[in-house]
Amino acid sequence: MSQTEPLDQDPVFQLKGSMLAITVLELARNDLESLDRQLAAKVAQAPNFFSNAPLVLALDKLPANEGSVDLPGLMRVCRQHGLRTLAIRANRIEDIAAAIAVDLPVLPPSGARERPLDLNEGVVVKKPEKPPEPTIKPTKIITSPVRGGQQIYAQGSDLVVISSVSPGAELLADGNIHVYGPMRGRVLAGVKGDTKARIFCQQMSAELVSIAGHYKVSEDLRRDPLWGSGVQVSLSGDVLNIIRL
Repeated sequence: MSQTEPLDQDPVFQLKGSMLAITVLELARNDLESLDRQLAAKVAQAPNFFSNAPLVLALDKLPANEGSVDLPGLMRVCRQHGLRTLAIRANRIEDIAAAIAVDLPVLPPSGARERPLDLNEGVVVKKPEKPPEPTIKPTKIITSPVRGGQQIYAQGSDLVVISSVSPGAELLADGNIHVYGPMRGRVLAGVKGDTKARIFCQQMSAELVSIAGHYKVSEDLRRDPLWGSGVQVSLSGDVLNIIRL
């Protein structure tokens, strides 16, 4: 082996074929001013599509009476709108000569069927979303006495009882609870964690009152000086406060 022969025989490149997506701008008239305006409108419609997009300028469909094309000017208009000209497609001698003058590759006229490019293709049009249901529902109102063993739950709303609540009954609400009568039984407001919920009653004689999981049972309530009175119950930190209405 000669000492001057390279030891590294690995190839430094490969030639490969590829099906690249290249936009073809087929010119129908030799009118750069109109082209500039119409391209600006297309860019406004789909700006991302035109960002550094590779382009072939197709001049082979121009009518014979359109005259010579200002190829550098045409390329300049396209570049201003983000299109980078890679080659032209032409069959007129003057167009081919203009491309050679600016060192631009020339492709022969295409016999392939080409379809107009739809800039809206692939764009998903979102349907108007249904507005979310309100988290607070209308107040639940009970007009008859709540008897022992009954359980009433006001989901997502306040609960109003315009009568008495018997021992063994249970009232639950995600919001506030109002009782316009003797309030016995178990009364739980803010059951889903609403610490601002309150309990209002005309006569507190409950077995249990609770707000957002913090509670007092009848043994504690009976020692309160407001036992049997009209009160409101609120939560401050971890402490239930009972004050006169």
